[in-house]
Amino acid sequence: MLGIVQGLTEFLPVSSSGHLEIAKFLMGDERMGEQSLLMTVVLHFATALATLWVLRKEVVDLVSGMFRKSESSWPYILLIVASMIPAALVGVFFEDLIESMFSQQLLLVGLALLVTAGLLVIADRIQQTDQKMTLKSALLIGVAQAVAIIPGISRSGATIATAVMLKVDRTAAARFSFLMVVPLIFGKIAKDLLAGSITIADVSGALGVGFLAAFVTGIVACTWMIRLVQKSNLRYFGYYCVVAGLLAIVAGAV
Repeated sequence: MLGIVQGLTEFLPVSSSGHLEIAKFLMGDERMGEQSLLMTVVLHFATALATLWVLRKEVVDLVSGMFRKSESSWPYILLIVASMIPAALVGVFFEDLIESMFSQQLLLVGLALLVTAGLLVIADRIQQTDQKMTLKSALLIGVAQAVAIIPGISRSGATIATAVMLKVDRTAAARFSFLMVVPLIFGKIAKDLLAGSITIADVSGALGVGFLAAFVTGIVACTWMIRLVQKSNLRYFGYYCVVAGLLAIVAGAV
């Protein structure tokens, strides 16, 4: 169930981490923050692989362009690297604080969902989006991604909304948003594997089932979301986030 929640909400701008916290609350998951974060990371790894599958043509072109020293591949890769810097710094220096957020803090999730709603509604009203991605815009989008570590702040919503506010082309914004998180997730998985925090045994049982569910549903959601961004339908997700946020605040206050 949590894998399906992750797969559907990772690409839709409604905060997958926030919905995972809500789902865990509804399912009576009482695990501590570190264990809960481990599951969240594994499920995010599944959707990162789903991203690579959906955007495999772009990824292959980028990788092959690196070896051909393509004039278009290297600048784009450098933009992705630049966008990773803010979230990487937050992950390194505030890991304990991040873990504390993944322990069913529904009040925090609810308030963050309201912030996400505001970003989506504002971005949806912007019509002219024809600018190319620049180093400045990549860094600002990276800051949005770092803030979206907070459960309830949608990563895709925050990064796409920021890009649209910077007048970046909507389709380019969606593709960049989905690709920029992949190295971070792979880096986090590699770090946990080397540290022994994750082993093959961890993903061979229930987590393995969740991994597969997140991967399959992630492919569907990623494809759908790229089409939705092109049609400027972000505000409807904003309205949903308002309702979900208010319900989470009420549940967290009880």
